[in-house]
Amino acid sequence: MSSSWEQIPLFALPEATATASPSSTDDLLPDDDVLLTDDDAVSVDADVCVAADRADSKSAVAAHPESPEQCDVAEADDTPTPPTPETDSEAVDSEGVDGDEEDDDAASSDTAGNEEAGNDAADPPVWETPPAGEDADGHALIVTAAGTYTPSGRELTGPVDSVEKLDKLIRWASLTPLGAPAQIWVVGQAACELLGWIIDPGSEDDVDDMEALRNRAAQELTAVLHATLTPMLNAGWELRGEPGHVVHLSRSIGNFTSMVDVVIEPYVWTYWNKDFGWHNRVGDMGILGSPTAGTYLPDDDLPAARELGRRLAWCATHLGVLPGPTPARTGAALVDKIKRERTRSGKGIVVTTPGSVPPLDGAPRGDLEPAVGWTRVPDAQDVDGASRLVSIDQRAAYLASAGMLEFGYGQPQHLTGGAAAAAAVGEKGAPFGLWRITLPPGQTLSLPEKLPLPHPHMLTNQPVQTWVTTVSLDGLCSPVADGGIGADLDDLDITEAWVYPQQGRALDKWAKILREARKAAVDTDDDATKRFLGTCYKGYIGRMVNPDMWTAKQMQHHHQPLWRASIIAHCRWRGRRVAMRIAREHGRWPVRTVTDSWVYLLSGGEDIADLSDALGKMSVEKDTLLTDTLLSDLASAQDVHEVNLAIKAAFADEDEDEGEGVL
Repeated sequence: MSSSWEQIPLFALPEATATASPSSTDDLLPDDDVLLTDDDAVSVDADVCVAADRADSKSAVAAHPESPEQCDVAEADDTPTPPTPETDSEAVDSEGVDGDEEDDDAASSDTAGNEEAGNDAADPPVWETPPAGEDADGHALIVTAAGTYTPSGRELTGPVDSVEKLDKLIRWASLTPLGAPAQIWVVGQAACELLGWIIDPGSEDDVDDMEALRNRAAQELTAVLHATLTPMLNAGWELRGEPGHVVHLSRSIGNFTSMVDVVIEPYVWTYWNKDFGWHNRVGDMGILGSPTAGTYLPDDDLPAARELGRRLAWCATHLGVLPGPTPARTGAALVDKIKRERTRSGKGIVVTTPGSVPPLDGAPRGDLEPAVGWTRVPDAQDVDGASRLVSIDQRAAYLASAGMLEFGYGQPQHLTGGAAAAAAVGEKGAPFGLWRITLPPGQTLSLPEKLPLPHPHMLTNQPVQTWVTTVSLDGLCSPVADGGIGADLDDLDITEAWVYPQQGRALDKWAKILREARKAAVDTDDDATKRFLGTCYKGYIGRMVNPDMWTAKQMQHHHQPLWRASIIAHCRWRGRRVAMRIAREHGRWPVRTVTDSWVYLLSGGEDIADLSDALGKMSVEKDTLLTDTLLSDLASAQDVHEVNLAIKAAFADEDEDEGEGVL
């Protein structure tokens, strides 16, 4: 028996449309769940069958009509299955075949299984180096101008040279979701041209503002897609939101809706937010990589498809989900996968509601817990003997904090006066919440002169009444030697609080999965997936603050601004504690800090980084020898602006991103 994934004469099949029920209800949502207002969002609620979310799903999920991965809501005998070369194509339609032959294969002997393995060896995947794995097969397909492929490299069909053929391909493939809707990736400009998806917004050399070019390209792409997708819409597909670099398609069958995302690789750059671009340049584009970092797909179509297949399989293997349309969406898909598993098992924290900031009297402008940004002018002691400028930062700082912290959820209780102050005194410390306190003037405290003030809202010469998270409350009460101010709770004059009734490590498993995936990427020197994971957790944590990112009802629980504020505060306090330790052990003080990154002037042999490889520990981010000119510029600087210019010049050849600052 030949492999069910061998190339088939798909587009020679009759045009008849099958009336069979959908291949997998894990690919489907009840009609009353398809109330999406966010065109980038789709989430499968826990009461919908999600068996295909398992990380060990293989291509057989889509091909085998009685796979245990299928939901019992659908009848296996009615499941359309992909035809094989032995099938009489004149006797079947473009969507399904009789399931008996597949049943015989499923029940075949070990000898038959070995024969099939032998056929696979004789007909190897289109690409074998690097090996992609099969975990994304059955969930995603890759379309190039030359043909279509599974992520593992099996060639399926010839070119998809019309939208009608794209419709046939999607129906035949019967892909199932994996944390995110099933995906069709269109790779290469030539593949887009075959489908009529051609835009000409101009060249970046002809515009001063890349954002203007992007906007023009995005508008042209949407118009072209509206004009060319008519055959699919006539065939029963519907668009979820405006089409762009991702075309979100859905098709209702009975009480269920099947969802597929078509991702147009050459036009991903037309969608630009802080995940995809920064400082008027194209940045990390999700699983596709970063042109500026050298991790984007190869230029030629087949190598690009091969590398994309590898990354899709890697993502399915190590995260158990397909990559979302943005890195932040990938982080959200992983959270939702864990949420569904915990709902089914009844074990673990399940958060189903948003955690909006409660109404605050005297709320601070900007972030509740700002990331720190500070520079000082070096003195003679700093410059003496220095020959290197070194930046250290916390390894995957936000990811480390996300897994360590207990987050609050549920309806918070508003407390004032003595009740608010009393709530901060508990057997296990202050519960998760927001506290209105008074920060004393910095000059009244015995604080190090060569560090920023302990809290960004603190002023040197006057008290400040402000709101802080429980993380900052604990940090302020820490000894000065550990980065705090050594305050008692009474010293902070708590007058008001919002306290959450429930709390726990809601992101512990999420952080563990990402941490282990990151280790796998680091151990194999896989810079592309390591960078992708970084954008996933940074993007997701960064987007917690914005409710507009999570407007679909199935996505609103991702709006958790207080979680984000706590993570930022935790990284800030941890960095300050390390700076105090470095001062004690090495006698060195930083000259600059941005978020979790600290810049020091050091001599040739000094090493202030942590020995541990654990997340959250300080590692060397940048290390450059100082020329006489740069050292002179730092020594003679009159203000922090001149210091920042000298540091920028010293690190000119290094990555521009500092720490976790770019979210």
